[in-house]
Amino acid sequence: MPGGRLTHEDRCLIAGWLADGLGYAEIGRRLGRPTSTISREAARNSAPGGYLADHAQGAADLRARRSGPARPVRPGPAADEGLSGDGSSPGGGPSSGEGWSSEGGRWSGEVRAFVDRFAGLLAATGLPRMTSRVFVSLVTADADGLTAADLVRRLQVSPASVSKSIGSLEAMELVVRRSDPGRRRERYLIDDDVWLRAWQADTGAHGEIATAALRGAELFGADTTAGGRLDRMGRFFARLRDQMRDSTLADAVAYDVLTVLAALVHAGRPLTLDAVAAALGWPRHRAVAALDALRRRPDLADPLALRTVGPGTYAVTARPDRLTPAQREALER
Repeated sequence: MPGGRLTHEDRCLIAGWLADGLGYAEIGRRLGRPTSTISREAARNSAPGGYLADHAQGAADLRARRSGPARPVRPGPAADEGLSGDGSSPGGGPSSGEGWSSEGGRWSGEVRAFVDRFAGLLAATGLPRMTSRVFVSLVTADADGLTAADLVRRLQVSPASVSKSIGSLEAMELVVRRSDPGRRRERYLIDDDVWLRAWQADTGAHGEIATAALRGAELFGADTTAGGRLDRMGRFFARLRDQMRDSTLADAVAYDVLTVLAALVHAGRPLTLDAVAAALGWPRHRAVAALDALRRRPDLADPLALRTVGPGTYAVTARPDRLTPAQREALER
């Protein structure tokens, strides 16, 4: 069974979700357990006031002492490659991350509940439940991302489930695969461009839907029920595509422009283009695009202005039209 025995943390989550009115099947999905496990657990440990998490844990501890220590559940060899027996990597400590406890290799209860709630919201948009959980795990990981073994431990699922979800996320360009230097394994992470790529993918999909629907309207004829419905659908998605296309570039460039400005202000000194790109961890072309946008659209920097102080070297200053000569003179005094 995925995850081995229920923990006290699991039982507290079950108590809260039952109180919220969730069904056994939904709770099972959130914990990665069969529905039958949750139904038996609730039937065995409920009273007129509801499910008793502390009582259930005490009874489970008593059963465990009678039957001897439980055998630890370990990920399969494919996901555990390069890991030592305690779940840490050979060259360092256990995989870190906000809310992740190295003791027992588990999330804190609050973080796990957040991941489950967030994954549920994504699943409601159509993303498969397990894929949503893997994605949220990567979103909440540190900058180095996670390995397949990390995901198996955190989610307490099979390596095959993780592999399938990673494949789906890669197909949607929502995760990036990186080799782990010095080790025969790979890490998965969310990079800075993921949201822009997701937006652009949606824009392209809406355009394809619009084209197909309008073609269908021609095929069936605008005077038919199907043709009229497809025509309205096509025009709707065409407008959505156009609106998203117009705003995608503006939003992405504006974000990068503000980031470059923040870098120059924080540095407090002129920086070369290469220094800006290196400090921000961007490819050079991204920094070039942001600086070009600043030159073409100085209003994006308001109330600052980009200043060229040498070949390929930039600084920021206050926009001259924001202060009168008298104000500037007063400030300089």
